[in-house]
Amino acid sequence: MKIEIWAEVTCPWCGLGSHRLDRAVERFEHGDEVEVIHHSFPLSSSFPVDQTFSVRDALLRRHGIDGSQAEVSTRRIEALAEAEGLSPYKVLDNLVGNTDLAHEFLAHASAEGKNREAWDAIFRAYFGQARPVFSLDDLLGLGQEIALDLKDIRQALTEHRYQRQVRDDAARAQRLGATGAPFIVVDGKYGISGAQDSDGLLEVLRTAWDESHPLTLGTDGDAPVCGPDGCAVPAHS
Repeated sequence: MKIEIWAEVTCPWCGLGSHRLDRAVERFEHGDEVEVIHHSFPLSSSFPVDQTFSVRDALLRRHGIDGSQAEVSTRRIEALAEAEGLSPYKVLDNLVGNTDLAHEFLAHASAEGKNREAWDAIFRAYFGQARPVFSLDDLLGLGQEIALDLKDIRQALTEHRYQRQVRDDAARAQRLGATGAPFIVVDGKYGISGAQDSDGLLEVLRTAWDESHPLTLGTDGDAPVCGPDGCAVPAHS
């Protein structure tokens, strides 16, 4: 079974959604036959490439969410993450910025056979440690952590070798129905929008498996495939 997940690096629902997917696969009876592939869905291309902002400022500027609203909404995500084993999970007290270069780094790492390692490392650095993941130096540090060749990273990112691939990745997700992130596709058939909980994801995995393996006994019924939470594509001004 093939599962594809599209995500934005700084989207808190994406980090949580990736974790929930991992938990669902771990609980799935055929988890050892599941391949999970991460793809890019950039949402911050309108940010300047040489500046970062606090999450509080970004929420106010882009969505009109003030301090008290930001506190409630982001602390809720942090509490959900902590309840599911992600602690610390820093959302409100973090920085945001243009993630285009980060997505190019992830595409390069994937080409080097380190798709899962790179996505895990960048979520861990950003949400777990509140480390910036925007500049070339930030990404070289991440590359060193997952044993990638630093010269190759520098060359790939300086030349923007994977820029088009990142754009094509996001465009493919939109053709499949994505309007935001996270977005998951199971076996090319089931589209799941938002950070659905691991129980719901597990039911989708079982349903998809039973359809492709008709002799396998499974659960009855279909799972809801749309989660209530996610990071939407920002409106263009």
